[in-house]
Amino acid sequence: MKTYASCVAMVVVQIGAGGSIILNKIAFEKGLNQLVLIVYRHVIATLLLGLLAYVLERKKRPALSISATMKIFVLASLGTTIYLNVYYAGLIYSSATVASALSNVIPCSTFIMAVLLRMEKVNITSASGRAKVLGTVICVAGSLIFTFWKGGFLLKGFESRPLINLYSSNKHSKENWILGSALILASCISWSGWLIMQAVVYKAYPARLSLNTLICFFASLQSGFLALFFGRNPSLWRLEWNVQLLTIIYNGVVISSFIYYLQTWCISKEGPVFAAMFTPLALIFVGLFSMIAFAEQLHVSRSKQEEVIERGETEFVHPTTSHHRH
Repeated sequence: MKTYASCVAMVVVQIGAGGSIILNKIAFEKGLNQLVLIVYRHVIATLLLGLLAYVLERKKRPALSISATMKIFVLASLGTTIYLNVYYAGLIYSSATVASALSNVIPCSTFIMAVLLRMEKVNITSASGRAKVLGTVICVAGSLIFTFWKGGFLLKGFESRPLINLYSSNKHSKENWILGSALILASCISWSGWLIMQAVVYKAYPARLSLNTLICFFASLQSGFLALFFGRNPSLWRLEWNVQLLTIIYNGVVISSFIYYLQTWCISKEGPVFAAMFTPLALIFVGLFSMIAFAEQLHVSRSKQEEVIERGETEFVHPTTSHHRH
């Protein structure tokens, strides 16, 4: 029953993550600054989780030592400040579907880190050991093929016109799929380190709500410090009733509060590799939504004739999806 509950929890985590990817992509195209999003979402999460931690863990959380504080600070750097800033930069230069596809390297990178740190054991002579190695190779290969191999349509979007017109003309020149993919891959490695280190830090400070409160607090401080150099324009921080505000609230309440806590709970029960192996589910959720809302089309092969036709019909093409403009 515990494993079943953990599986359900991780499916919920990936559904929430998929929603975040979609909203973030829309909000960035509408002009939301990534540092503004990171700071605001973690301020919201700090206040919300801090209140819950005070009520529910006031009498049972352990004393916070200097060593534990430093570990949590580094944890916040890996899983929030570094990961989110690099990931959001990559998302600006790519699509939600590509970002989800490349995130599939997280299970294998987490597994490799866990093996190197002796948190996981691999016995090549056993069926389970060979399955782990084969799964790691397939995971990496599948992510790269999905992202960089463009061809004929495997699945066409459900709508001929996008329900959400995401790509404005002034954004086309900024699209750089190689750069975006490289940034997302780098962020995935940082996230894998966050998953591994979270299992270590939880043993030193086993209070989930308080731990996530401190992570969000340090993340808001770190990103706030970066904002002093890269986000000093006061107009960037002005909030209005629009999709940007919805994205900030969703990320603060759902992702940084509920999803982070749920993932911490799963890692404490099943370990970091178990939590990481559910990452590919986000691709399914994001891909289906993108086909409906953005009229994205997935490819598997392409001929020379299709290339000529496509250049005449499309305004913008990337290695995984095409957005037909009418």
